[in-house]
Amino acid sequence: MLWYKSWLETRWRFLIGIVLLVCSVAALVMTEPQVMKLLPLARSMGTSGPLGQRIRESAQLALEYRGYIWSQWFGQNARQLGTLFAVLLGTGGMLSQSGGVLFTLSMPASRRRLAGVRAVAGLVEFFVLAFVPSLLIPLLSPSIGERYSVSAALIHAGCLFVGGTVFFSLAFLLSTVFSDLWRPLMIALLIAAVLAMCPQIIRELEPYSLFRVMSGETYFRTGALPWIGLLVSAAISAGLVYAATMNTERRDF
Repeated sequence: MLWYKSWLETRWRFLIGIVLLVCSVAALVMTEPQVMKLLPLARSMGTSGPLGQRIRESAQLALEYRGYIWSQWFGQNARQLGTLFAVLLGTGGMLSQSGGVLFTLSMPASRRRLAGVRAVAGLVEFFVLAFVPSLLIPLLSPSIGERYSVSAALIHAGCLFVGGTVFFSLAFLLSTVFSDLWRPLMIALLIAAVLAMCPQIIRELEPYSLFRVMSGETYFRTGALPWIGLLVSAAISAGLVYAATMNTERRDF
């Protein structure tokens, strides 16, 4: 009953997310031949400054199919959409249920179990969002005459999932503080935007960026997993979920 209730609460966010991510990755793979035709134009652009440098770097990476997939999917679309849907799946809970709080609390389950089931259900949905679209890449690549490693797709999806759980857990915690959907959603997205901008403003912070962990940049460039970033992300997520559970237990409904 609790699992089904959690599914009903988040099903539309999850279904919209999986459709959007699957369509995005399919479009990215299938349009790669057309993008390759435009690369000479992008590489010859005389745009100066940070924007021009990023365009030229992206064009250089796209010369190789592996670089194209990483720069366009794992380095951009997947982590941006992943962050958005991690926050959406984490937002909500007992406090945001109009008139349903007393019914939920009347169930034969402790508040800790109620919070735990909601957290695990949301994390399972986010796990599917992280892995299913990424695994389409090695499946679709042969249709355009390319190959992409299944192991690379799994590793990058794992990095996306572990890093993204921080934003899920943050939204989950905020949902035990505020009694509406919008404030947890907006605060979590604002924090995500600040975390994304800080490394661009202060270059010294770039190696410690959570989004660098989510994109698996270290693995892409060196072949080594970002173990420290993954462990720190997992620890932060666990701490936020624990704090949310404690909030739920202490809350006076």
